[in-house]
This record gives sequence, C-alpha cells and structure tokens, in this order.
Amino acid sequence: MFANSAYISDSDWHGIYDRALPVGKSKQVTLHDNVWIGDGAIVSKGVTIGENSIVGARTVVIKDVPANVIVAGNPAKIIKELDSKEKIISRADMFSSPKELDDLYLEIDRISLKQNSLFRWIKSKFYPSSDQ
Repeated sequence: MFANSAYISDSDWHGIYDRALPVGKSKQVTLHDNVWIGDGAIVSKGVTIGENSIVGARTVVIKDVPANVIVAGNPAKIIKELDSKEKIISRADMFSSPKELDDLYLEIDRISLKQNSLFRWIKSKFYPSSDQ
C-alpha cells in the first residue's frame, strides 16, 4: 500500500555539479508482500523492505527493513516489532470477498451517515450554511 506522496527511487538521478549528467548505477528496490509505505515516505535505491512491514509517514529509508516491523524517522529506525501471533489482513484479503467488502462499506456508510435525517436534509436546503 502506498499513501499520498510516497516516493521510491532506484537511482541517484543526477550529479552534484553537473545536474544534467546521470551518475552512479541504479539499484533495485524490493518490496515484499503486504508492505505499507506511509504518507510522504522516501525509499532509496537498493533497499529491500520485508513482508508486512510499515514505513511511517515522512520516513527516509536508506537501509534494508526486516519483515514484520514498523520503521520511522530520518533515517528510518525500527520503532516496533509486529506481534507474530496476530493475523495480518492485507488489502488483497480485503478484496478477495466482494460480499464481505460490500458489507464493510455499508457498515462504514451506516456509521458515517448516522446523523442524517429527513429533517436535517430539509434544513440544509433552506439554511445551507448553518451548522448541521
């Protein structure tokens, strides 16, 4: 999973003095199953991130991350190890059952729209800027 503005690069892209000249060699970035890259995180070339690991928001990853950990900071440091006894549900798991996914979204709608009523809708038509 990739959050907003996550950035992964397999290259240094340009030199320090001649910024039109590519430098160095590209190195593969490897993301194992069920990795979550947080908002605005940066993953540098040559890095491998292990299965189920989470990269926190704004984290800068310059070294490999083992499986089943949460890393955060600049540079990334392990801040928590995931409990191996807990079942980790991936996005792929979530989308594997259309019926369960539909039920989930209906429940989210029920929670989100709990305050809605016919009266509140009518009020919004006559007083659209008033606090609901």
